[in-house]
Amino acid sequence: MILLTGVIITTLAIIYATEKSSNSVTDIILNNIPVFDVDWLFVYAPLFYWLVIIVYLVCHPNKLPFSLKTIGIFLIIRSIFMSLTHLGPSPDQLQIDVTGIFRVFTSGADLFFSGHAGLPFLMALLFWDNKYLRLFFIFSSIFLGAVVLLGHMHYSIDVFAAFFITYTIFHIAEKLFKKDRQIFMHGL
Repeated sequence: MILLTGVIITTLAIIYATEKSSNSVTDIILNNIPVFDVDWLFVYAPLFYWLVIIVYLVCHPNKLPFSLKTIGIFLIIRSIFMSLTHLGPSPDQLQIDVTGIFRVFTSGADLFFSGHAGLPFLMALLFWDNKYLRLFFIFSSIFLGAVVLLGHMHYSIDVFAAFFITYTIFHIAEKLFKKDRQIFMHGL
C-alpha cells in the first residue's frame, strides 16, 4: 500500500513540477561538459537493475515487505522534494521521448533529487550485508548519476544530494518498520 501511494504521489508531483517548472540555473559541472547522447542508458540501465532486484526478492520473499515499504517511503519523500524544488531543466538537456508507462516516472522537470542515483543507492543500503549486491548497487548508483549528468538531465546538486537524502530515508524506514526490518535481516 505504501509503494502504491508512493507511485501515485510521484505521478502527481511530476505533473505539478512540470506545470510549475521555473527557470533553469547554471551548474559548475554541466557548464563544463558537453551533452552526451545517453538516452538508451537513461531508460534501460534502470530496467536492468530493477530486474536484478525483482529476481532477488522473488527468491528471498522475507525481504519483500521491508524493501517495498522503503521504496514507497523513498518515492513519497522524493515527491515532496520535487514539489518544493521545481527548477526548470537545463536548457541543453538531452531530450528523451518518454512515452507510455515511462511517462509516469519522469518528465524532465522532476529534478530534485535524482531517483536514478538515489534508488540504486537505497538498494545498496538495503542489501548492505550482501557484498555482491552492495557493490552492484553502489556501482549502479554512481553509473546512473554520471549518466544523468552527462545527458544534462539533472543538475549536479540533484545527483549529489540524492546520496545524503537516501541515507536518511533508509534510516527513517528502519525506525518506521522495525518488525519488517527484523524479518528482512533474520527471516521469520
